[in-house]
Amino acid sequence: FHADLAVPESLARLADLAPAAMVYLPAPDERTAAGYRRIYRDGFANVLNALRVPPPRVVWVGSTAVHRDSGAAWQDEDTAPEPEAWNGVALLEAERWIAANLPTAIVLRLAGLYGPGRDWMIRRVRAGDPCRSDPPHWTNRIHVDDAAGAIVHLLGLECPAALYLGVDEEPATDCTVLRHLAGRLGLSVTGYADAGSAATATGKRLSSARLRRSGFRFRFPTFREGYEAMLGGVP
Repeated sequence: FHADLAVPESLARLADLAPAAMVYLPAPDERTAAGYRRIYRDGFANVLNALRVPPPRVVWVGSTAVHRDSGAAWQDEDTAPEPEAWNGVALLEAERWIAANLPTAIVLRLAGLYGPGRDWMIRRVRAGDPCRSDPPHWTNRIHVDDAAGAIVHLLGLECPAALYLGVDEEPATDCTVLRHLAGRLGLSVTGYADAGSAATATGKRLSSARLRRSGFRFRFPTFREGYEAMLGGVP
């Protein structure tokens, strides 16, 4: 049924349900700090209040935006989040509210989604857009099929942790991905060569080791397999 997460009255039908599990995967209607808080924190609270009893398994889907820019240094679930942008701040506030009010919930922080209909990097290459090469800029992603698979995996996991990073197995610099796509499309790779040193790198380098240790197996472990499926053999 349709409801507005920010309007508790619209969620009244939830009182008649007793779900065994719930995935909270909202879409804010505006890209502002207030919009994010209204949906990710307050909207989630509204849903829980509307339900008579919280489901025994809840997966709340957030974002790796809560992690700070650390360049080539690895980060994982044990790294203290230090968001630098408003969206990360709002998401971290929501995570902390969840930890205090529903400690049994599982938080899944997804990195940038790509897949059918999410082909921004391919369009960048075809448009000849330059990459951030000096200093190198680390990026993280996960194919939409693996993001969905990770959610299903966590719903059925016997003894889950409270937090997982939803990123694939190989963080890569912006130029590494663009250079691969350019070569795959038979286009010029000029300007897609990394420069500078790891010490000056920007971006984030996130690990999915905990998710993999839990038994999850990626269908597309790196950007290479994922984009190959998208390109489908057609340049």
